[in-house]
Amino acid sequence: MALQSKIRELKEKREKLLLGGGEQAIEKQKALGKRTARERIMSLLDDDSFNEYDLFVEHDARDFDMDKKSLPTDGVIIGTGTIYGAPVAVFAQDFTVAGGSLGLMHSRKITKIMDHALKMRVPLIGINDSGGARIQEGVNSLAGYGEIFFRNTISSGVIPQISVILGPCAGGAVYSPALTDFVFVVDNISKMFITGPEVIKTVLGEEVSMEDLGGARVHSEITGNAHFFASSEEECFDQIKKLITFIPWNNSRKARPFEPAEPLEKFNINKIVPDDPTLPYDVRDVIRAVVDKSDFFEIMELYAKNIVIGFGRMGGKTTGFVANQPLEMAGVLDVDSSDKAARFIRFCDSFNIPIITLVDLPGYMPGVDQEHAGVIRHGAKVLYAYSEATVPKLTVIIRKAYGGGYIAMSSRHLRADFVFAWPAAEIAVMGPEGAANIIFRKEIMSSDDPDGTRRQKIEEYKQKFANPYVAASRGYVDAVIEPSETRKFLLHSLAVSENKMIQLPEKKHGLPPF
Repeated sequence: MALQSKIRELKEKREKLLLGGGEQAIEKQKALGKRTARERIMSLLDDDSFNEYDLFVEHDARDFDMDKKSLPTDGVIIGTGTIYGAPVAVFAQDFTVAGGSLGLMHSRKITKIMDHALKMRVPLIGINDSGGARIQEGVNSLAGYGEIFFRNTISSGVIPQISVILGPCAGGAVYSPALTDFVFVVDNISKMFITGPEVIKTVLGEEVSMEDLGGARVHSEITGNAHFFASSEEECFDQIKKLITFIPWNNSRKARPFEPAEPLEKFNINKIVPDDPTLPYDVRDVIRAVVDKSDFFEIMELYAKNIVIGFGRMGGKTTGFVANQPLEMAGVLDVDSSDKAARFIRFCDSFNIPIITLVDLPGYMPGVDQEHAGVIRHGAKVLYAYSEATVPKLTVIIRKAYGGGYIAMSSRHLRADFVFAWPAAEIAVMGPEGAANIIFRKEIMSSDDPDGTRRQKIEEYKQKFANPYVAASRGYVDAVIEPSETRKFLLHSLAVSENKMIQLPEKKHGLPPF
């Protein structure tokens, strides 16, 4: 009888805590188009898979009458569950409880599940919806953020870390998502900024809306802080679930294999790239023409569009793709695209995901703006990332591969394992037009027909240098292949390099060009 009484008492306590900040606060949350923290977890995880921990944790602050306030679960829910059967650890800040503000016990709950995720070697998903540090707790709140940042850093490259911004994420809080592998945002809901509109108005006298300052589109299109953009929370959770199917649980495993499948017939690789080398095409169609089921999961789709990154499957196994995009700025490498590519390359290398690189670019972006923005330093990140990567690295040169761009895009010289080129590929220091104008300048200027001579010399340069056979004759290209042979060569190369082993010099760590 006593046990039954205790069970009823437990149920009553649970029911009360499950309401978070109360029905009125929940209604206000939903009026903003937002789900509650608990609803979000249940929408994300497999049915009946969530196990919650620290439900009964309360804050222990005493100043500013905090000892008289009850904050259920201290404004954050933590636990473990599964997504498509894969185990994950998760925390979700509850905006209905003190605006999801972070105090000492709130942060200890988060760091507890972070430690659990690292110890158990499972992905960590953090759902951020918080007004920031709990002012009433002073330095304890700041200490809490520091403990979270430290764990983000230590876990980096060991377990996948995913941040979901589903409300405000302001001040120091933004640095935790910035330290994680993937950041998801939702239109009209996600807000990320260091200083809010009020502070900017006070300090700088400028009027700015919260959306323009740090909304979902800003971070997806301009800053590059977000990797996935969604129009609703439901779409966002679908994106997260799909990502989980492509990545491994930790750095000692490989992503779960799927049943191999052929690409869709509508993506005919022979018809995608125009014969005229000056005409653009969508490199994503080339990727879809070689991956299983033509299923390409693009990352950072709205940012630095001149390069494309994302996951596909080859023979049922996850593969990372990095490709120049001729539709945007002719696919050049610039400051932003270099950062985008380098970070993705390092993620793939950390988590045992082979990298396929599709090359078609005129080189690095020229211009005063790019030089002043640090294109040398940022561009070097791509060189560093490819050189350091020890996973299988396969490269296909589709059309142009000029100058430093040729070297940077996973060339043999950066230890690509297999390099293939299509017959129309042009591998040279620079484009034929520019090269001919420099090399044959005197002949062109002294000619009775400068334009005719220029055309003749351009063609002469193309025949001698701007083709894949010179590089192939030096062993820099392993095979010149027909476009229709691309998938076959890639699948074989991936199979051959399945057990690749390489030993880098022993060191504490390198120094990337941050």
